[in-house]
Amino acid sequence: MTPCPTERIALFIDGANLYSAAKALNADLDFSRLLEMYRAKGVLVRAYYYTAVIEGEEFSPIKPLIDWLDYNGFTVVTKPARRFTDAQGQSRIKGNMDIEIAVDMLELAPRVDHMVLFSGDGDFRRLVEAVQARGVRVTVVSTMKSQPPQIADELRRQADAFVELEALLPEIGRPRATTAAPNSRVFEQ
Repeated sequence: MTPCPTERIALFIDGANLYSAAKALNADLDFSRLLEMYRAKGVLVRAYYYTAVIEGEEFSPIKPLIDWLDYNGFTVVTKPARRFTDAQGQSRIKGNMDIEIAVDMLELAPRVDHMVLFSGDGDFRRLVEAVQARGVRVTVVSTMKSQPPQIADELRRQADAFVELEALLPEIGRPRATTAAPNSRVFEQ
């Protein structure tokens, strides 16, 4: 993406999906550096981070990340994760944020020139198409370097641009830490 100092940019981060992609690349992300990178490319109108949270747990590993993001320039969107039992009798957790991302992207479309979606979820293909129809360029960030790839082919093809997450790691990533220091800007989902 060529820097345009007046381009209005919005970031939409599917937290669980981005975490999965970064983990597949054996990397942690520095969200402070991510904000700096996009602020240097234009006017960063909004940076959203979406994640489901498990309510009722004494300690949630996502809570420090949510707090840090909320205090450091991100609009954090959460909802309670639901517990359910699958067909094999295994307890599972579901926390899909697709509708929240879709609503926010469509609502913000008239006020931005460029949206960056950090997700490889193929369910977003039609959303990207709808946002593009409103005159907004859409870049999708995910990875094809993992096995299996984290990006759905139909989403990659629909986007105006696809950015390989691995290519951004020199700017916004670092190797996965075995234990993160308290108050670190590197967090896990």
